[in-house]
Amino acid sequence: MALVSEFLGQLTLSYGGVSLTDVHRVDEQTVIDVLTRRSYEQRRDIAFEYERIAKKDLNVALKAALSGPLEALVLGLMKSTAQFDASELKASMKVLRKMITLSVSLQSKGAKEKVVTRIMVSRCEVDLMKIRTEFRRQHKRSLYQTIAEHTKGDYQKALLSLCGGDD
Repeated sequence: MALVSEFLGQLTLSYGGVSLTDVHRVDEQTVIDVLTRRSYEQRRDIAFEYERIAKKDLNVALKAALSGPLEALVLGLMKSTAQFDASELKASMKVLRKMITLSVSLQSKGAKEKVVTRIMVSRCEVDLMKIRTEFRRQHKRSLYQTIAEHTKGDYQKALLSLCGGDD
């Protein structure tokens, strides 16, 4: 737990009595340095130990202390690859559906299609299985059903094929 002690010490959290949610005292560069130089497993250990020591969820504290793109990045780092990909796929599918329904500009639709395509094409079968499992856990429905509902045509056929089946 040296990593946790280092993290907590650098942020003067429980040791100095300063809360991570004290926005004026948060050293954003330290948060970036510590979390970006650790594996997901190490970040998970830091979060567990933080919760044990501070009696607060680290994600909640980070969300309160950070904002904008930095908040999104740091909270994304706190997720496993499968958790992150599942949430990105869900968000992209929601936007795609609205765009198809409302006939919004093709440029915006294309940007969200690129996110879905990148995730679906760039992941190996094992990763896609993890993403499908995490997607169902997070959203109470299968990725396959969501793709079928939010896309159409050859794009839909290709994504469904990549998805590999309905869970």
